[in-house]
Amino acid sequence: MVFVVFLLMASCRGDEYVMYSETEDSGMSVYSEGIKGMYVLNEGNMGSNKCTLDYLDLSGQETTGLYYRNIYAERNPGEVKELGDVGNDIGVYGSRLWMVINISNKVEVADAFSARKIGKTDIPNCRYLAFKDGYAYVSSYVGPVELGGKGRLGRVYKVDTLTLKKTDSVTVGFQPEEMAIVGNKMYVANSGGYNSRGYDRTVSVIDLETFREERKIDVAVNLHRCRSDRYGQVWVTSRGDYFDNPERLYVMEDAGGRGMVKADSLDVTVTDMCIVGDSLYYIGVSQMYNSDYGTFSSGIINVRTRQVVSESLSSSPEFMKMKKPYGIIVNPVSRDFYVMDAKDYVSSGSLLHFDSNGVFDISIRTGDIPGCAAFVTEKRKN
Repeated sequence: MVFVVFLLMASCRGDEYVMYSETEDSGMSVYSEGIKGMYVLNEGNMGSNKCTLDYLDLSGQETTGLYYRNIYAERNPGEVKELGDVGNDIGVYGSRLWMVINISNKVEVADAFSARKIGKTDIPNCRYLAFKDGYAYVSSYVGPVELGGKGRLGRVYKVDTLTLKKTDSVTVGFQPEEMAIVGNKMYVANSGGYNSRGYDRTVSVIDLETFREERKIDVAVNLHRCRSDRYGQVWVTSRGDYFDNPERLYVMEDAGGRGMVKADSLDVTVTDMCIVGDSLYYIGVSQMYNSDYGTFSSGIINVRTRQVVSESLSSSPEFMKMKKPYGIIVNPVSRDFYVMDAKDYVSSGSLLHFDSNGVFDISIRTGDIPGCAAFVTEKRKN
């Protein structure tokens, strides 16, 4: 591997010196028409202000395969503490890159092609993103980190993607996590992770026209991931209660006059998932303290039949040796995929690339706790 240090020291902020980005030639030659590159958001440890942004060039040009570590500080030298504390979600909408910085209580917005900051929106204890018709929707715990507290109902904020102004908000369940949009309805997975009186077990249904909660769907305790497929189904994960109720994957379907209802469940552990076509790719690390804590699994589920069609994404030794597979993203064009390994959660992680058949390609060093990623498509030509 060839390493090139762009800037060892960019500026002095009082007595604090900031290290800038590194570039590594990963050796990748993968190119998919229409995809320019991929951003990786590294969480960083809570309280350390070490959230960083990496970028992998997939443009098919001479720079294809170059991996840029910690680019946000370099592209935005005037930003104190760069991105901030704990990166929780990332998304590209139009020409803008959106990043949820949880403990710093903000959503950072940058140009998707340069990573230069456009602005930010302040949202308390923000969690995840969803987009539709010129608006970004951000789930929020509302209150501060308060494990074992009385709990506070969460909210979903509606943000204009051009002005970055909050235009509305709606109260949902306790500690809301991911959201999925089907038609004019939004489905919000409520976890209740702070609530000492017990986990929440509902999905809030939001009407996007009125932006009001219509009802709640009882699913399971401690919900987390929430994704929709091309059949209008919504897939929701439960992290269980870590002791008696195991982790499971649930699917909800439209029941006509009754609206969306819980329809089926699969006995799989899902930490993260990515749906492409009829395939739901998943990785899972068990958190059940009284059974197989720390073991990880993976596979592919056919969303049309709701059947597991593969019980492992790869048989490569490099895949099996991962310590903490934390995030997954699948190329929507070529179906090759990337798995983010958080390793020990306190030092640099890894981004592993596999072809569409699960054959290992390369591993790249990332920032601390790589958790989520987003593809950038080519700029439209006038």
